[in-house]
Amino acid sequence: MKTILFFGDSLTAGYGLPTAQAYPSLIQEKLKEEGYDAYTVINAGISGDTTASGLYRVDRWLSAPIDIFVLALGANDGLRGIPARETSQNLQQIIDKVKHKHPDAQIILSGMEIPDIVPGRYAAEFRKLFRELAIKNNVAFVPFLLEGVAGMRHLNLPDGVHPNAAGQKLLARHTWTVLQKLLKKGD
Repeated sequence: MKTILFFGDSLTAGYGLPTAQAYPSLIQEKLKEEGYDAYTVINAGISGDTTASGLYRVDRWLSAPIDIFVLALGANDGLRGIPARETSQNLQQIIDKVKHKHPDAQIILSGMEIPDIVPGRYAAEFRKLFRELAIKNNVAFVPFLLEGVAGMRHLNLPDGVHPNAAGQKLLARHTWTVLQKLLKKGD
């Protein structure tokens, strides 16, 4: 068996929804549909997680075998206005830990954005940090996990922040587009 670990926050956990509707579960379904039976998905999403708390908890997930590590943290950093440099450093340390413990694992970094209505340069710096990390570390990259979902009332729960079941399907589609290039049939 090959393991795909989704390491993220409430977006990964599927906040407010049954686990089966969270996008990692939808990816597991897609893997089965497409004949990638050797892959199993683990959802390590925790609501409210920041890159700092993710860095704190990542080690316990690295003791088990991992073939593909999907890093989907940063949304809460953006919401809290944590400096982009700090977010970048935390994500880099998580990537370093994964590479050290599982040198053959492939990594996907899911990018986050915050609305341009945020004053100053923060929104641009925040958006850029994910692209820069993906290039620097030569990892697969989902440019914006919430593309087409953020700000769309009909794709979010009443809180306007967390994707509903239909929104989660788009998160799965964005991730699948990148993930499928890393998969091997018959593995």
